Amino acid sequence: MKRILRLGCAVTAGFVAAHAGPAVTGIRPVRRFLWPHLAGVGADDHVALTFDSGPDPEATPRFLDVLDEYKVRATFFVLGSGLRRSPGLGREIAQAGHEIAVRGWEQRSLLLTGPDATYDDIARTCDLAAEVTGEEPRYFRPAYGILTTPALLAARRLGLTPVLWTYAVRGWTPYATPASVYRAAARRSVRGGTLLLDDSARPSQRWGLAALPRLLEEYARRGYRVGPLREHARGEPVFS
Repeated sequence: MKRILRLGCAVTAGFVAAHAGPAVTGIRPVRRFLWPHLAGVGADDHVALTFDSGPDPEATPRFLDVLDEYKVRATFFVLGSGLRRSPGLGREIAQAGHEIAVRGWEQRSLLLTGPDATYDDIARTCDLAAEVTGEEPRYFRPAYGILTTPALLAARRLGLTPVLWTYAVRGWTPYATPASVYRAAARRSVRGGTLLLDDSARPSQRWGLAALPRLLEEYARRGYRVGPLREHARGEPVFS
């Protein structure tokens, strides 16, 4: 009986490791050191500006106004549920020249989601994004940056490239302010990296919105090019 129990535990542990092993890439220093492409490291003079978890009818238009004022384009990783509620806003994002990428249908981790449900979740979002914008998405970023083996397999099957981020602004912390968000996003080492901000309805988005004009001005002063992921590669596509 003990042998059977040990065997069962070993099989279970192996299954969990196979399913959740890629989640180790969620640790930023590990990701950047071992998988720089997944960390969004690109051309040295470029910053890829990305937004997560929209579109949101309250927050997203405000970000679009700032980006339009500064003539900057970005990549928006959308939730399928948000896109279904606000398809016109999704079209507005694409028509303004921004890039639409795939987040997933809801803001939830895929760690406890099986292969079939994971594929359906990502494919459903991908299909809706293509229908709404007229363009096939190229990039995928899971909720909370937690990748699983089924998510990677689904992304490959759908022709999506997984990209997480080099730096995420911690605007959701209790002590966050526009100044703290600016300082985090303006760090020197962001050059050549991918920056994550949030355009969802969560309270944290207002700090990113307040800091964004000053941040774009600082990037321009330093001579950085700021744009979407599609412009981030060094010659050949970085993310493969």
